[in-house]
Amino acid sequence: MRVACVQLGVEGGAVAANVEGAIERVRAAAADGADLVVLPELFDVGYFAFDSYARAAESLAGDRLSRFAAVAADADVNVLAGTVVEDLAASAADGVDVPAPEGLANAAVLFDRDGERRLVYRKHHLFGYGSEETDRMVPGERVPVVELEGVRVGVTTCYDLRFPEQFRDMVEAGVECVLVPSAWPYPRVEHWRTLGRARAIENLAYVAAVNGSGAFDGDALCGRTTVYDPWGTTLASAGEEPTTVTAEVDPERVAAVRDEFPALRDRR
Repeated sequence: MRVACVQLGVEGGAVAANVEGAIERVRAAAADGADLVVLPELFDVGYFAFDSYARAAESLAGDRLSRFAAVAADADVNVLAGTVVEDLAASAADGVDVPAPEGLANAAVLFDRDGERRLVYRKHHLFGYGSEETDRMVPGERVPVVELEGVRVGVTTCYDLRFPEQFRDMVEAGVECVLVPSAWPYPRVEHWRTLGRARAIENLAYVAAVNGSGAFDGDALCGRTTVYDPWGTTLASAGEEPTTVTAEVDPERVAAVRDEFPALRDRR
């Protein structure tokens, strides 16, 4: 499976422009042969645009994500709509299963080539260090894993990288590739490099850590989108500017590495 990780330049609060830019990049990646296109965390509103969250929130069955479902079907490509701000009450009214009857969630939605919603992941670990996310968002409860293009795929989001037990839960469910849409800022760029690689190494799985690009009132995202293989080797990476990073994900490679180096079997 060829994965295209879109390191999108995100403008805080500019939802319409951000969405148009994301759709354009999805189409371009599909035309370049991608099987799966992954967008970064809160690509619609911008992570640090906290005061815009409520205004930007929509149902997961609303018009904004319906556009990505339509693009996935039209371009014949799987799309992880990075994360968006979800209005939980609106989603519930549309028949979407939600973790709380109201509030906002940081939600990633995976659409297949037919435009069908295959996975919803709501960020579990909400970030409170110099952030308003914990005050404004409801945490998710589920860690789904689905098969896509013959690969068992799971999703986490940004701060989740610091919680290895969540990744191990996905391994127990058979995950072979973890997608990590993020909005990781500059002060902790070395953590970004280290944690993504560590999660790949300890779980003997591919990790596609997809970051955004751009500045928000003094906070700047560090970019450096990277795809790691099951040994933790970098397959493809970016600098800080908007770009698209592509890499091949092969489930047979996961099986071979796990057979050669049986760390998962040696757990006690």
